Formats: sequence, structure tokens, C-alpha cells
Amino acid sequence: MQLAMNPREMGAATRRKGRFEEKMANNQQHSISLADLPLQQLATVCEVSRPASPEDQALVQRLVEIGFVPGERIKIIAVGHPGREPIAVRVGHSTFALRRFEADYIRVSI
Repeated sequence: MQLAMNPREMGAATRRKGRFEEKMANNQQHSISLADLPLQQLATVCEVSRPASPEDQALVQRLVEIGFVPGERIKIIAVGHPGREPIAVRVGHSTFALRRFEADYIRVSI
């Protein structure tokens, strides 16, 4: 069941959506790879890159399915040594281990 909004509510919703999209566009200009995010630094996902190869497209789809979506708050909580791999990333109340090349597909802003 869908509820109808009055014109005033629709205007407010459109303005909020516009501000969110503008904020995300600004964040993408100042984004870094998740693989480069400092330990314990809170960040926001800006985008998940779209790869050319079919094998990597399945990987990126999996990243989106587990919660790496634009606007989601994340934090690197641990890294392996040497080479900073794997990377333990907190997404909401879940923690995932990513390899550096997987984390490179995710752009975040601090």
C-alpha cells in the first residue's frame, strides 16, 4: 500500500534527496580507496567501482550485497601483517575480512 504525499511533503522529500545526492557527489571528489583508509577511522562509502571483467563483477555484486553501499558508515578495525592484508572492516554490526584488491573497489570519504 502506498500513501500519497501532499505537495508540501513531496517538496521537502525532494529537497532532502537533492541535498543527499549533492553531499555524495562532493564526497566522491574527496574520496579514497577503502584499502588506504587509516585504522579505526570512521568513513562513509561513496561508491563501489564497476569492473570490466565478469569475474570481478560477481565480486563487486557480493560486496554490495553484504552492505558496502553508498551512504553506509564503515571502519577498519584491524589489519594483517605484513602487507596490511587481510583488512577487517566493520559495516553496521557485522565485520568482514577483505583482501586489499577487494577493498580497492570501494571508495570512501572521511
